[in-house]
Amino acid sequence: MKQNKIYVAVTGGIGSGKSTVIGMIRKMGYPVFSADEISRTIYADPGIQEKIERHFPECISEMGIDRAKLSGIVFSDKDRLEMLNSITHPAIMENLFLEMEKSTSVLVFAEVPLLFEEGYERRFDQVIVVLRDRESRIASVQVRDSLSKEEVVARIKNQFDYEKNKIIAHTLIYNDGDLNALYQKVERAINEIKKKI
Repeated sequence: MKQNKIYVAVTGGIGSGKSTVIGMIRKMGYPVFSADEISRTIYADPGIQEKIERHFPECISEMGIDRAKLSGIVFSDKDRLEMLNSITHPAIMENLFLEMEKSTSVLVFAEVPLLFEEGYERRFDQVIVVLRDRESRIASVQVRDSLSKEEVVARIKNQFDYEKNKIIAHTLIYNDGDLNALYQKVERAINEIKKKI
C-alpha cells in the first residue's frame, strides 16, 4: 500500500544530467529507484525474451539478447523503439512500483527516462524534469557513450522533446551551471516538494 508516501519521478532527455541529479538526491539521504537499473534485469524474464526474439530476431545470439545491437537498432528507428518499449516498459514500471512500495520513507524518488512518452507521469505525485541545452547534451553523451555527434542527434530526435512540449505543471531544473549550482537547485526543488506534504 502506498499510504501517505509522496512518489516523485525524475526525468529528462538523454544527456540532460538526470543521473547526476539522482546521485545528488541519494547523497541527501532519500531512497531512489531506477527504471534503468530494473531494465537491466528485465531481459532475464522468459516472457520478455520470447517477445524480443519474435520481434528482434537479429539481436539474438548464442549468449542470449545482444543488448548493444538492440540499442543500436531501436535508437535510430522510432517505430522499432516503440515496439521495444511496448514489450519492456510495462514490466519495468510494475517492478519499479513494487520496489518503491517497500520503502518506509515518506518521500520516494524514481528515475524514469520514458515518463511522458508512456503516460506514466499520472502515477506520480510530483515530477522533476531536468533540462539542459542541446549542444551540452550532445557533447556529454558523445563522451559518455563514445558515440558520434550524428548518432547522439539520432537518439535525441527519437525522444520526447521537453523544450517543445512545455511541461510547466512540473518542477523544472535547468542544468546550466556547475555541479554546486545544480546541487542547490535540486535542494530547492525538494524543499518545495516537501512543503506540499
